[in-house]
Amino acid sequence: MPDADWETPPGDGDGAGGRGVAGAVRIAPFRRRHLRSVVRIEEEAYPRPWSATLFLSELAQRSSRRYTVGSIGPIVVGYAGLMVVGDEGHVTTLTVDPGWHHRGIGTVLLADLARAAPGLGIRHLTLEVRVGNVAAQELYRRFGFAPVGVRKNYYAETGEDAIIMWARDIDTAEYGERLASIEADVHRDPTA
Repeated sequence: MPDADWETPPGDGDGAGGRGVAGAVRIAPFRRRHLRSVVRIEEEAYPRPWSATLFLSELAQRSSRRYTVGSIGPIVVGYAGLMVVGDEGHVTTLTVDPGWHHRGIGTVLLADLARAAPGLGIRHLTLEVRVGNVAAQELYRRFGFAPVGVRKNYYAETGEDAIIMWARDIDTAEYGERLASIEADVHRDPTA
């Protein structure tokens, strides 16, 4: 499954909406009406994108999935997905439109997933991230994810390995304080 795509170098700030937009991001449930925008972002972000059919299949599994979109006004700028398995949540996707990278949108999307997870009975979060995607790894570490293993040749299109990361005990007061600090930071400096 795709990892967050943070590999695009920062723009000059005058691109799609400029910097400092994290406070304007609105999170909403991913609905069928968002599909065209999400698939467009998916196709721009990944060499082997998920299809509309795959997204629809994921959305149909309401009891074990949570998918959201992040929008600024009418524009979908990112999306995130979570699969619930017992008390574990697997981040299936966390993707920001390449034209909106480095503006805190990924942080907002991940904070929303982490905030919602305990209400879904989730105590621990996991994900895979490309070995070469250091920026995404740094984001995940900020959220308390730690590497626990490697999946060899996980990304078939490149043969690149994936690092398996876990954030444990996200249902604790301490983790809630971590989230509050991250959220405060992103509103002070959205590119942090």
